[in-house]
Amino acid sequence: MPSAVPASRPSLTGTARTDVLVVGAGLAGLHLATLLARRGHEVLLVDRRTTLAGAIRTTGIFVRKTLEDFPLPEEHLGPPIRRMLLYPPGMRRPVDLVSDRDEFRVGDMAGLYQASAEAAVRAGVRLALGTRYGGRRDGVCHLSGREGPLQVRARHVVGADGARSSVARDLGLDRNRHLLIGAEEVFPVSPNGEPPAFHCVLDPRFAPGYLAWVVNDGQHAHVGVAGYADRFPDGMRRAMQRFVARAPGLDGVRRTGPVERRGGPIPVGGVLRRIGCAEGLLVGDAAGAVSPLTAGGLDPCLRLSELAAEVLDDALRTGTPHALTHYSGAALRSRFRGRLALRTGLAHIRTPAATTAAFTLLRTPPGRAAARRILFGDGSFPGQPAPRPSLASG
Repeated sequence: MPSAVPASRPSLTGTARTDVLVVGAGLAGLHLATLLARRGHEVLLVDRRTTLAGAIRTTGIFVRKTLEDFPLPEEHLGPPIRRMLLYPPGMRRPVDLVSDRDEFRVGDMAGLYQASAEAAVRAGVRLALGTRYGGRRDGVCHLSGREGPLQVRARHVVGADGARSSVARDLGLDRNRHLLIGAEEVFPVSPNGEPPAFHCVLDPRFAPGYLAWVVNDGQHAHVGVAGYADRFPDGMRRAMQRFVARAPGLDGVRRTGPVERRGGPIPVGGVLRRIGCAEGLLVGDAAGAVSPLTAGGLDPCLRLSELAAEVLDDALRTGTPHALTHYSGAALRSRFRGRLALRTGLAHIRTPAATTAAFTLLRTPPGRAAARRILFGDGSFPGQPAPRPSLASG
């Protein structure tokens, strides 16, 4: 474990027992593990990464509802963003939307992961980095760490292991079938005199079935593309190169540091139906807890982790593991019927001409109002009451 995490490292050889084994130390896994440990449960949290600052896959955009409901550490958040511009193919005449509230902030995810890990360890979580999940057989989870193999008997197992969850497979739960693939470059920038802004480009040549983006908050720029892997005309890498060469929002911007490259799969099928059973449950990307339209995942992952903590706490205290079967995504999906329908529509727009035609409607007053509701709305997922102590507090 990196020395920055203030904890005694758990012994990871032979066999071990725990109340809950959480696989995956992203924001969902860290938050869930901390909540359970604060309620007095034994939690072992494992991640194959040797440092949480590496292999970051999320842009780190936090929406207003998250910022209002969850006390994220201010020192790891970028400046507020109120402006969003939507560009058609050709990137002329964008639809310019400005909110009277702070709508987005981009997190320093390496710092947030580290702060959350420290909070988890202080709460009593046993955190083991550099530890791979090797499957679950006959009720035993097989791990492989830096000290050798480990067999863990856990009362419950949580899959926080990403869009292609191995835990979901082993528990016989649903798995994500509708996936985009994305790539992003992140680099520090000098201010160019413009207010922070979120630029979105809808062009199937760069981002088939989804969008390309530039988020420039005056401190860092995030430039990325995402779409269906089999529909990039000449591959995602080439699409990324072409977009970076002409991306909006970077006029007069000077890079002041190295480029960090990120990438990975993005589930867009909505929260899965079967995400819990007597043996365990899923959170975060593993559960499909991402907006099917905007692919925003940090708000859903935190809220679903809170719901999962409530369910697991009840099951552990009452000794009735079948309580986990009530942790279902079927009811949660109903809140996203509209966005699922819009996701289907966006997936079927395959040509620049069709996208340009859609912008004719988007520029009308009803179209702008609909865009504002989606992008600046007060809705959140899944509607759990928010806490409590800071994610990075002890």
